[in-house]
Amino acid sequence: MNAVSIQLLGDFSITVNGERHDYLAAKSRKGVSLMIYLILQQGKPVSTQRLIREMWSRDGAANPESALKTMVSRLRAHLNALSDGLGGCIQSSQGSYRWQCLKGVRVDALDFLDSLQSLKRDLPVEEQLEKYRQAQALYQGDLSQTDGMVNGVIYLNWMHREYLETMYHYIHLLRQTGSHREIQHVCDQALKIDRTDEFFRVERAKASAAMSSQEGAAASHPAAGRESEGTLDRQLAVEYKLQDRLADMTHDLARDSGSQKGPFFCEYGAFREICGAQLRSLERLGATVFLCLITVDGAEGSISAVTRESAMAGLREILRRSLRKGDVVTRYAPDIFALMLPSVTYNTIGMVLDRIDNMFSNEYPNNKVVLYHRVTSLSG
Repeated sequence: MNAVSIQLLGDFSITVNGERHDYLAAKSRKGVSLMIYLILQQGKPVSTQRLIREMWSRDGAANPESALKTMVSRLRAHLNALSDGLGGCIQSSQGSYRWQCLKGVRVDALDFLDSLQSLKRDLPVEEQLEKYRQAQALYQGDLSQTDGMVNGVIYLNWMHREYLETMYHYIHLLRQTGSHREIQHVCDQALKIDRTDEFFRVERAKASAAMSSQEGAAASHPAAGRESEGTLDRQLAVEYKLQDRLADMTHDLARDSGSQKGPFFCEYGAFREICGAQLRSLERLGATVFLCLITVDGAEGSISAVTRESAMAGLREILRRSLRKGDVVTRYAPDIFALMLPSVTYNTIGMVLDRIDNMFSNEYPNNKVVLYHRVTSLSG
C-alpha cells in the first residue's frame, strides 16, 4: 500500500505518495459523503438500513439497497484507481459496512479525534502541549462534503464544537505556562474558523496586553509597568468575585435537581421557550443542541386513534426510561414527540435513537406500529 493521506477537514482531497488528488469530490459527490460518513464512525460497522436512512431518505430512491451496493462498488473502484488496494478500506459483513484504515493510510479527522482522546489521559504538561499542537495543526477547517448526508450538518457542528472546546483547554494551559505569543497564534487560527467566537477575541487581547506589559512598558517605563500590573490585579479581583458569586448561584440552582430523574416533559409552549433560551446561549457559547421528532405509524397502513394513543403512551414511558436529565420532551402533535437533546454528540445521538427503537420493538414485538425519527441541530 502506498502512503495515503485523506483530508476531510477544510477541503476534501486524497494525497498518494505526495501527489494530491481532489477530483473525486466532483466525480462522485454522494460517494464521498458516504465515505466520510463511514470514516466518522471510527471503525464501527454501520447497518445498510442506517446508511439508507442517512444517504437516501430525502431522495425517494426506488431501490435504495441496490443504489447503496452500486455506490460502494463504484467508490471502491475510484479509490483503487488512486492507490491499488485503497478500496479495501471499505469493508462489508453481515448487512453492514465500515471504514478500516489499512496500513499506510491516514485520515486527518481520525488523527484529530485520536489526539483529543489522548488528551483525556494524565500527561505531563509538555506532552499535553504537543498533543494540543497536533490537534490544532490537523484542524484546517470544518468538515467538507457532508451535504450528501441527511444529518450532515450535525456531523459538521459536532467536529466544529470538538475543535473549539479543545482550543479552549489549550489556551487555558498556555495561560498557565505564560505562553502569550502562542495564545495569539491559536486565537488567530481559531478566529479564521469561527469569527463569531468572542472567547478567542478576548484571549487574544489579553495575550497582547500581557506581552506589551512584559516587553515594552516595564522595560522602558517602570512606573507605567507598575500601573499596568495594578490594572491587571484589579481585573483579577473582579473576576475572582464573579467566580465566587457564580459558584454560589450554581449551588443554589442545582440544590433541588438531584431528585429529578429522566427527561423533563412539558407543554409545547414551555418547550419553545426552553429551545429559545438554548438558541440564545448558542450565540455566545457555540454549543450544539439537537432537535428530534419521533412519530408512530402503521407498518402496513394507517392506524386507528386507539392504537395510536396506546403506542404513544408506550413510547412516552420508553422516553422516560431511556433519556437523561437535561433532555426535554413535548408532545408536539397527537402522533409526534419532540425531543431537545442538549448534551449529546452525533456519535452518541445515533446510539440514543437506536436504543429507543430497540426498546419499542422489544416491548411491542407483535404490534404493527413502527417508529420514525428525524434529527437536526439547532444553532444560534
